[in-house]
Amino acid sequence: MPLILLPLTASLGYALASLGLKRCLHYGIGAWRTTFVVNVMAGVLFLPMLSFGGHWPGWEKIHQPLLAGLGFFIGQIFTFRAIARGDVSIVTPVLGLKSMLIAVICAVVLREQIPPGWWLASALSVIAVALLADRTPTRIKAVQATVLLAFTSAVAFSITDVLVQRWTPLWGAGYFVPIMFATVALLSFLLVPLFIHPLRQIPRDGWKWLLGGSFMLCAQSLLMVCAIGIYGHATAVNIVYSCRGVWTIALVWIVGHWFGNDERHVGKVILTRRLIGAALLVVAIALL
Repeated sequence: MPLILLPLTASLGYALASLGLKRCLHYGIGAWRTTFVVNVMAGVLFLPMLSFGGHWPGWEKIHQPLLAGLGFFIGQIFTFRAIARGDVSIVTPVLGLKSMLIAVICAVVLREQIPPGWWLASALSVIAVALLADRTPTRIKAVQATVLLAFTSAVAFSITDVLVQRWTPLWGAGYFVPIMFATVALLSFLLVPLFIHPLRQIPRDGWKWLLGGSFMLCAQSLLMVCAIGIYGHATAVNIVYSCRGVWTIALVWIVGHWFGNDERHVGKVILTRRLIGAALLVVAIALL
């Protein structure tokens, strides 16, 4: 049951975080400062996990959490660039492609036996996110750029999840996860020269959205890393996690105006397509 509940809860947390962080961009904070604050907060919040303990495999294995952190860092950069460029109702569904990407990586690289039902579930989730994505003709160029950025992020996160699944058992979550996210935080200081304005110039209202969204994103990241690191099955976890596309669209329609989001003003055709996509995701999850 935790294998389902952890990523399901994380998917809702991601939807709320993406809306909050999209809102903070309205204050001119920008993708680079947003990425920096989120990553540094993650590095700090994950440090207490050291108390969980683990196994020290030796310095010759230190590259493992460092590489996982690098992959996560790259994924974060492309995610926030995509959110800054386009709508969260495009970005989040495209990120759902992780489930298929991870299934392919696990089967080809790790030589894992993926149950047939998981392949079907992954295929359905890909079709679902395609239906959920916004393809308004008048915004096709912006949509294409957003999709490309989000897809690149999905690739980076897919590789990261596979590394977490492969290497966390060697270390234990108490060692691997804090080192991984400390790496993410340290790498984020490379973004400081890219800031258009310093952090001190962020308005007070902007800080509220930035810190709230960052905390929510860190919390859902913890749930996902624990789900994969402890229980494995990165493919199954990410199929459930694909629900974030459904949560995001539902929140945009129901409470999007609370976040200053105007994406809910779409036609019946798009709404119907998204509902079909949501139904396919439910079927994909049931196949698990």
